[in-house]
Amino acid sequence: MTPAARLAAAAEILDQIARTRAPAEAALKSWGQGHRFAGSKDRRAIADRVYRCLRARARLAWAMGADTGRALVIGSLALIDGQGADEIAEQFSGEGYAPAALTPEERARLDRPEGEPPAWVSAGLPHFVAEDFKRLFGDDWAAEAEALMRPRAPIDLRVNGARASVDQVKAELEAEGLAPERTPWSAWGLRLDAEPPPNIQKLAAYREGRLEVQDEGSQITAWLAGATPGMTVVDYCAGGGGKTLALAQKLFPSDGHLIACDVDPKRLSNIKPRLERAGIVAEFRQLGSEGEGVDGLQGQADLVLVDAPCSGSGTWRRRPEDAWRLTEAEVEHLHHLQVAILGRAARLAKPGARLAYVTCSLLSREDEASADAFEAAHPEFRPVPIVTALETPDLTPPARERLSALAQGHRLRLSPRRSGTDGFFVSLYERTR
Repeated sequence: MTPAARLAAAAEILDQIARTRAPAEAALKSWGQGHRFAGSKDRRAIADRVYRCLRARARLAWAMGADTGRALVIGSLALIDGQGADEIAEQFSGEGYAPAALTPEERARLDRPEGEPPAWVSAGLPHFVAEDFKRLFGDDWAAEAEALMRPRAPIDLRVNGARASVDQVKAELEAEGLAPERTPWSAWGLRLDAEPPPNIQKLAAYREGRLEVQDEGSQITAWLAGATPGMTVVDYCAGGGGKTLALAQKLFPSDGHLIACDVDPKRLSNIKPRLERAGIVAEFRQLGSEGEGVDGLQGQADLVLVDAPCSGSGTWRRRPEDAWRLTEAEVEHLHHLQVAILGRAARLAKPGARLAYVTCSLLSREDEASADAFEAAHPEFRPVPIVTALETPDLTPPARERLSALAQGHRLRLSPRRSGTDGFFVSLYERTR
């Protein structure tokens, strides 16, 4: 493909992402399957352009006065690549497979750029999210936004301690030609920062259950939950099963009881092969819309983890397209859902049990506000300071120092800037009666 044809393809894919709400990764894969003539270099160049545009979407749309795929691609050539109007016009020639020629309005935008954009545009966040970041992070809010929206995220892996040691898996990956580094905070983590990223699912260590893909922040939240051998542990919102697998590692080898719950039977079904590959046994419970399906579990669990449904704003460095699909109304709906789910899950904890509330969000309405509402309604749960949960061999000594500094009592917020991980929020409780 010519460079101009790649630009046309990127614009087409960006429009598809906006039109269908498909994840960028899925849209790129679908385009590749429908255009077999595109070689691997073509697909990488197109994907790079698409992600550049998604990460800088606010700034590019503001500069071009439009947010179509075409406008974003033109804006990226000017603002990210530093190309002039004449150079861009040569590529937007309308000849062959090149995009149509620049319109007079597009040319005017390039020749006479607007002044300084508003702060939320420069930060690359929706306006309502930028305002929340200002309240949460103060003077650091723009730097937090930059770390969340701009860089490409690495691939974090968790070694399954029931099957292998970290050193064994690290050596195995090195023999495959990869260059894994230990993660700084999780004692079971490895990090890959390769371009293009490797296909993890083809690795023998993955197929044979010695490792899983899991962001280091997600690993940290699982370790802070505090599972130990012999416990009855309920993963109340199991989702994709990443934290379920990490919790199971803490129960091995023991006669502990792991129960994975979710309202979606498909998600539960998808977890099963992951558990089998890792050599883990668990019980599955499908939840009803009002929390039905946990008969006999009330007051029985030693640990209840609530990895609540959320906006996923903490993962926007991996899925920047999701930032522009989120609305304030959706966040408000999620807040009320989270409070309801926490209340239902809390009934499963026995006196002395721990309850861990987790989101992969960086929005205060889903994090602090949901935790505040739960605490006001449930005085039988007392806060558990994060520092008491840090004394675990699953966290490195530097992690204890860093996370202790980040903790606010029984709450902890992780972010790409603060911890080098995806964004997560954790709040810990213990049932007193």
